[in-house]
Amino acid sequence: MKKIKLIPIILLSALILSALTPALADASDEPAAPELLSGAAVIAEAGSGRVLYELGGSERRYPASITKEMTVLLAVEAIERGEASLGDAVTAGPETLEGMSPDGSTEEVKEGETMSLGDLLYCAMLSSANEVCNVIAVHISGSIESFVAEMNERAAAIGCEDTHFANTHGLHDEDHYSTAYDLMLITRECMTHELFLEIASTTRYTVPATNMSGERSLSNTNGLINPETRAYPGYFYEYARAGKTGHTNEAGFCLASMAEREGVELVCVVLGGRAEANSDGSTAYTNFSDSRTLYNWVFSNFSMQEVLSTTEIVTGVTVNLAEDGGQAMLRPQAAIEALLPNVGFDADELERSVVIFSERDGETLTAPIASGTVLGEITVSLDGAALGTSSLVTSGTVNLARTEFMKMEIAGFFGNLWVQLIVAALIAAAALYIYSVVRYRKLHKRHLRSLAEARERAAEAAPAAHGPAASTAAPPAAKAPAEEPTTVLRTTGSGRSVRHPAEDEKTTVLSGVGRRSAAPDGAERPAQPKVSQRPVPPTGDKARRDYFEEFFRSKGGQNGENKDNK
Repeated sequence: MKKIKLIPIILLSALILSALTPALADASDEPAAPELLSGAAVIAEAGSGRVLYELGGSERRYPASITKEMTVLLAVEAIERGEASLGDAVTAGPETLEGMSPDGSTEEVKEGETMSLGDLLYCAMLSSANEVCNVIAVHISGSIESFVAEMNERAAAIGCEDTHFANTHGLHDEDHYSTAYDLMLITRECMTHELFLEIASTTRYTVPATNMSGERSLSNTNGLINPETRAYPGYFYEYARAGKTGHTNEAGFCLASMAEREGVELVCVVLGGRAEANSDGSTAYTNFSDSRTLYNWVFSNFSMQEVLSTTEIVTGVTVNLAEDGGQAMLRPQAAIEALLPNVGFDADELERSVVIFSERDGETLTAPIASGTVLGEITVSLDGAALGTSSLVTSGTVNLARTEFMKMEIAGFFGNLWVQLIVAALIAAAALYIYSVVRYRKLHKRHLRSLAEARERAAEAAPAAHGPAASTAAPPAAKAPAEEPTTVLRTTGSGRSVRHPAEDEKTTVLSGVGRRSAAPDGAERPAQPKVSQRPVPPTGDKARRDYFEEFFRSKGGQNGENKDNK
């Protein structure tokens, strides 16, 4: 019975699995390309300018009235710089109808008519009036030629490489061309200016009466944002925000637009569109249908995804005097999100560029550093387009290492010049003292050695000089005892004995040898043997004093001899 109940469950599971298998198989595939009918198209993320899809995006084509975006952009930037004002009263001059086509769009502004600059901008963007663009050009730059030159300079500054303008309005000219990619760059730049976006997103506008005309009611030709347009009805798109239409026989039907959904902003340009008859007798314009197709394709297959988290440790930076190895770990201050495919995207395609401010500026980081301190920045890119930039901050407090700090303080103290001079003087004094002590000890040892040698020589000389007198009996007492001189040997610093005959008399002393002394009872006592008088070398402090006295005495004697020699 239980087996019978399990059979339906198994069959149901198999059915569900078979239904999910195609979806799982396609999960790793890239989204299928949209099917377009126009000649060229580009859709890109507004913020980064990253192209999400293109068809002939680099082909040169005629831009038709999308040209007016650049005309209005230059006027808006002049207003932002304070060189012009929306309230400026502008009078149409003789250049107004220069280069006009009889079948071109117009608001029939005539020479001599006066209206405000703001009204002229609305006429250019909403009803695509060609002659109005010439009036704007002369007011902003003084002449049409100068204004057109500024148009080309501004296009180059935006990054356009295959764009050249020959007029202010976009009527056909062989030397007036652009590409879907370049026009995407221009449209993206235009949408960053609030005044431009305000004008381009307006569906209806009334121009007050002028000195030559009654009031004019303007209706935006962009069917994506204006459901009531008579030019291109039936293409209203709820996510569209602004744009500019264009058409000439040579350019076909063109459209530059912007759309936004759930924070995702897109810019789309379609060139070379066609007009096709529907079965109900209406006309289909592929520039509008292809624009809607591209927007829906992106919103269905792409979504905002986090490519950099605030919890990720991006890199470490060396910090002097810091604990934990002297490293500060850096994390993003804010997360970075990017519009990426829902399937088939490889995260390895993302590129990261990290800048550490201290390394860039040649500075040194020193602890302590508080948590959350900005020390650098990181930029995430894809296909050469920046997806976002975030500051890099310390993930925690970088504490000061006390030991390293003390080392730094000591090194800083001894790094002062005056401290170095004092230390050098102390070292020199210590070296001089050591040298003096060593030299003194060396001389002292030499002096002691000289004294020892003198003692030895005196000991050897004593038996030879007094030996016979000691062994011979004394003469009778009738004769007076002979006084025998005893010579005191003097030593020099070199240890050699020097005897000066002239000084013998001064240094001769009477010895007791050869004399008889009377006994207390008047009897003569026998002669006593002569005792040798050996010099006893001094020791201790006395030795030092004797050495230096002898040293200076010899020095004085030498100086005296030198003087006598002179």
